[in-house]
Amino acid sequence: MTTPASPDGETAPGTSTVLYDPDGRLDADLGLPLDRAPHMRLVRTVIAWSGPSTLQPGDYHQIALQLTGHGRAVAAEVHRRCAALPPEAEPRVLAEVALEEAERRLDEPRQGTVRCVQMRARQVRALYERLDRLTTVCASPAGDRRRDPRAGS
Repeated sequence: MTTPASPDGETAPGTSTVLYDPDGRLDADLGLPLDRAPHMRLVRTVIAWSGPSTLQPGDYHQIALQLTGHGRAVAAEVHRRCAALPPEAEPRVLAEVALEEAERRLDEPRQGTVRCVQMRARQVRALYERLDRLTTVCASPAGDRRRDPRAGS
C-alpha cells in the first residue's frame, strides 16, 4: 500500500509509505527506517494481553504478519551491525546467536492466536535489545576492547 504522491512522483509531505515485507525479501541496504516507536507500542500492547482472546483469529493473524515483517527488518539491521565487528567479538557472537533464534521463531507458521503474536512480539523486543547493544558497542571509541583489569578503575 502506498500513499498519495505529489505530481513530481515524490511522496507528499506528511505522508509515508507502508512497507509490507513479511518474508524479509527487501535488502537491508535500502536504508529504510525501522519505524521503531509504533512497532514497540504494538509489542508492549501485545505482551501485556492476558485473559481470554477478544479478537478474531484473522486479526491475530494480521498482527503476527506485521510483527514478522518488522522482526525480519530489525534482524537485517542487527546482521548488518554484526558484520562491522570482528568475528570473535563477544557482542557479535551473542548477536549471531540471537539472530539464529529469531530466524527460527519468525519462520514458524503464523497462527491466529494470542500465543503466536505474543511470541513474535517478544522476539521483536529481543531483537531491538540486541540492536541497541550493538549500536552502543559500535559507537564506543574502544569498540569491542575489554578493559584491562590491571588498569584500575
